[in-house]
This record gives sequence, C-alpha cells and structure tokens, in this order.
Amino acid sequence: MECPDFSEFQEALKSMRKADDIIVNTINSVIPTDSFHTDHSESCKSIFQQIKQGHDNRENYIKNCITYTTSNIKKLKNERESKADDFNITKSLKSEQTKLRMLKVELTVEDLIKERSMKVFNERCRKYFKPSL
Repeated sequence: MECPDFSEFQEALKSMRKADDIIVNTINSVIPTDSFHTDHSESCKSIFQQIKQGHDNRENYIKNCITYTTSNIKKLKNERESKADDFNITKSLKSEQTKLRMLKVELTVEDLIKERSMKVFNERCRKYFKPSL
C-alpha cells in the first residue's frame, strides 16, 4: 500500500484508532458493573480480538508507510547524486526524511495507545478472559 501525504495518513490513523478511543465505553456497555453476576468471557474475548486486530492493522499500516517512505528516500538520494544541483530533489528528500521521522513517532504513539487499551481491558476483563499473548 502506498502512503498518501502525512495529513491523509494521520486522518486514516485517527479513524482506525476510534475503537481504542472508546474502549472504556465499549467495555462498560458489555460489562455494566460487577453487581451483575454473569459470565462475560465471550464478550471480553470478542472485545480483545477487536482490539488486537485494530492494533495489528494500524501497526502494519504504519510499518508499510515507513517502508514505502524509506524506499522513496533511497530513490531520491540516488537522484540527488546524479543531479546534485537540483533544488527540487533536495527539497523532496528533506520532506520525505521529515515524514519518515514522523512515521516513526507514530509507532511510539501506537505503543502507548496499545498499552492504555490493554490496561483498560485488563482492569475490566481479567476475571473473565485472559488472552494468551
């Protein structure tokens, strides 16, 4: 998958992160309170699978964009070697290098989101479902 400009990339990630943003509400709707003594293992398992799939999809998306951007940087560096005085190539190269740094930051953000979501999940679902990681 080719990566669009960074703004489009961020919009796509924002949309993909929606489930993590509302994880507390999702779990609260499935497991209202501890006063209801029912088994929520299937619900927790389903929520975990959705969370895990979202994390995997986003991580793959980010890594694919990193790979794509890295290959663009290599291509632009080769072009710059043959046309050292071309300002547009240098400008594009710097732009791609900046984009690559921002993509790497998004991987770190993704780790934080994953950690937060799993903390919420474990707080509410640990007695019903324990995922094998």
